[in-house]
Amino acid sequence: MTLSVTVADVHRMTPDVKQFRLVADDHTFEYEPGQHTMVHFESDGEEEARPYTAANLPGTDQLVLAIKRYEDGNGSVFMHERTPGDEIEVEEVDGNLRVRDFDRDAVFCATGTGITPLYPMVKQYAREGSGDAHLLFGERDQEHLIFRESLDQLRAENENLSVDYVLSDAEDDAWNGRTGHVQDHLPDAVGDVEGTDCYVCGVPEMVVEARDVLESAGVDESNVYTEGWESDAAEE
Repeated sequence: MTLSVTVADVHRMTPDVKQFRLVADDHTFEYEPGQHTMVHFESDGEEEARPYTAANLPGTDQLVLAIKRYEDGNGSVFMHERTPGDEIEVEEVDGNLRVRDFDRDAVFCATGTGITPLYPMVKQYAREGSGDAHLLFGERDQEHLIFRESLDQLRAENENLSVDYVLSDAEDDAWNGRTGHVQDHLPDAVGDVEGTDCYVCGVPEMVVEARDVLESAGVDESNVYTEGWESDAAEE
């Protein structure tokens, strides 16, 4: 079953990511931050669907989606062609990625648009969590860091939240933050190994390597929750 929503506005976040605010009439979206909807569309006469995570908190008539465009991605091309006033079909928000325990410390690790599900989870933890949270967000360069302003504000307002950006292509002389692969910085982010849950989302290679790094650091695999895009199509 799908719901009809209207594109209320479109905002370009980075050179290849747009944010879409979708509004439903007489409907309230209830879900756990981190979960995703399915956007339905037609391609070559066939109906297709792609998953996109709600970047906003639940309890409203709106969904906010941040979508990266891939030239060969049917879903992302379709969405990037949408303009305010367009109607599209979406499913209710569901999925397995969510904060499991607000009394335990939490480490969040993302690359690219993998930040999309972790962003609302971090917001929720900052509001409800009783422990400490640490976000590691990896990108190529500063220009492609989405949600940066909001994350910086969230960090400033919550003493229990640390945010570190990790750039893999840091040629900017003004950058004095972390560099390299985001998963390599995970051991620094995990304090109490037995009392910390880890949430990882991004490209499959990073997710697999992050699991190995966390296991080597002593984190039990039952405390690691991941969502890896099986292909670029999942981010379309």
